[in-house]
Order: sequence, then structure tokens, then C-alpha cells
Amino acid sequence: MTSQLTGRPADLSVAHWRAVAAATGPADRATAEQAVKDAYRAAGLAEPAEFRWYPSPRAALAELLARPGEFGASVREQVRTAAWERARTAALAALGPAGWSELWNTTGAELAATSALPAERVRTALLDHFAPEPEPIDDWREARKPENRALRQHAAEDRAEVRLALLDAVAGQHDAAWLAAFDTAGTGDAALAALAGVARQAGWWWPYERAVLLSERPTALHRDEAGRLDRADGPALAYADGFALHAWRGMPVPADFPEQLTGLTPERIRAEENAELRRVMLEHFGYDRYLAESGAEPLHRDETGVLWRIQLPDDEPVVMVEVVNSTPEPDGTHRTYYLRVPPGTRTARAGVAWTFGVEEADYRPQRET
Repeated sequence: MTSQLTGRPADLSVAHWRAVAAATGPADRATAEQAVKDAYRAAGLAEPAEFRWYPSPRAALAELLARPGEFGASVREQVRTAAWERARTAALAALGPAGWSELWNTTGAELAATSALPAERVRTALLDHFAPEPEPIDDWREARKPENRALRQHAAEDRAEVRLALLDAVAGQHDAAWLAAFDTAGTGDAALAALAGVARQAGWWWPYERAVLLSERPTALHRDEAGRLDRADGPALAYADGFALHAWRGMPVPADFPEQLTGLTPERIRAEENAELRRVMLEHFGYDRYLAESGAEPLHRDETGVLWRIQLPDDEPVVMVEVVNSTPEPDGTHRTYYLRVPPGTRTARAGVAWTFGVEEADYRPQRET
């Protein structure tokens, strides 16, 4: 599929916006501010009187919460939402529902995990930073005390205020998935082109009547081969003022989690109450090592391999089939693999068959490889 406006093939649009979503480092502020002015004019608004820059979305949101109403009413609906609605309407009219679906699958869908998901992670991190949830109270009598009920009510009001402020934000470079789709559709909308110009230079930004608050892009971004936020020895997404997201293969983890991976033992893994973190620990520790050091017993053994089960507290068991590659390595040894299979697997053959996408009864390889 090729852009009707730019003549750019979809794969080039995706490559361009993938680079925008992953860009780090200082913005070209003059270019970004001009693009914001263009977006205001395209929306029929007067240009903002002031531009304020911040090292991160956390810093911008902190000032916004500290000075409510000072910058005038939000104009996000006019500047961003109206432009997107026009672009979607134009794309649907030109391509039809099936054509729009195909375009999204070849453009935005490919970028959603690397742009839309980080935006949601940033949003969640900001909400928890400025309005954390109170610690749960297990004793219902304590929970019903007036002071504890008032505490929960106050926390709920704080979270509602932060959510409203976050709704006023434009995600900038993290809007890359939608901008790739609109770019390929080629609607020719001046407001959308201006928004794209801001996204190429800046991170999150807040458009108001009298002022625009813009945040710089991150200083560092680390992802795995699948494009997910991922780093074992520091923040996966970091900003100049210290605001950061920590993640392991896309899953949010605490800032001190890398330290917890040092000196892991089967006992420490079993003691972790958070099931998701426990799975990460187990993956980092190694299934084969865990099996060896925890004294696990095999569930089943046959000519295809050995079926193992790791029972975890408050979680589904990890079931794996151990297989030996029949093709020797250059040194003559045969490598052993552990393949994760569904928890309900009962035999090693069934587990191996599942990895090939067939039923156990249909798994009859003529030659193992």
C-alpha cells in the first residue's frame, strides 16, 4: 500500500515512524514550536503566547498540577482529537472498512507495541507517582474506620485529578502508530501534518489556551528483539531528570529488580509473592538449573523426552518437556532444550507434539532432528 499524499510505500512510513518512536536526545525546539503554532492555526486557534519545556513528562505534569488553571483551558480536543477524527473519516471514505483494516495491520499494528504500549506505561507511572494507591487494609474493621475511609476517598480524588491532567496530554513521538497509518493513507490534513511535525521532535506535550507545556524525549531507550521495553541492569526508558521506567521483556519491574536477580536461589524464587516477577526470576535463573537445584521429579518420560513440572504458589505450574537435539554439535555433543508447554500436558510426547502444533496421536516423525 502506498500513501496517496506522499507516494511513500507503507513499509517506508513504518520505518520512518518506528525511528520517531525510538528517537532519544534533545528536541529541535524551534522546529517543534513552529509545528505547534501550525497545529493551533489549523485548528482555528490563536497561537499560544508561551512555550514551556521540561526534561520529562513527569516534570511537566508536576508544574501543571501545582498551577491548576494558570495556562487556560485545554485545547487538546480542537488541536489533536478533531484532526484525528478527520483523518480516520477520510481514510475510511477512501479505503472502506476492509481497506482501512488492511492499512492498520500493515502500519500502525506493527508499531503499537513499541509506541502505544510505552505511552500507557508512562501514563501509569505518572499516575502512581503523583497519586499512589493507599496500602490495602486486610482487616475489614480497620478498613471501615472513618480515618481510613477518608484516606481512601482522598486518594481516589487525587487519582481522578491526575487522570484528568493526563487526558489533556498529547503523546508526541508515542503517537507514532497512528501517525504511520495516517501518513500512509495520505489524507492531506494540515492539522495532522503539524501534529506529525511535533511528534518528530518532542515527547509528551500539553496544549492550552495561553501556553503549551512540552517535554523532551527520553535520553535512553532499551528494547529486546521484539521491540518491548527491556533492560536487566538499569532503566529501560530514562529521562534527563531521573524519571524512568524499568522493564524486563516488556513487563514493568521495580527499580531495584536487577539487584534481586543477583544471587537467586530456588527458595528466593518461590518466596516472591508477585507471580509475574516470579516468572521473570525463574526465566533469568534458568529452568534447567531450577529443576536441578530444587530436586524436581519428572512427571513422565518416553522416547521423545522428559516432562517436568514446576509447582509455584498462587500461580499455574510451569510445565516443560526436556528434549535432546539428535543433530550433534561441532564437538560431537548433543544439546538439551527445555520447551514450555501448556500446564495440562500429561506426557512428554504430547508436549513435543504441541510444539509442532499437532495432537499427540498425530505426532509420528519419521526422523528426529
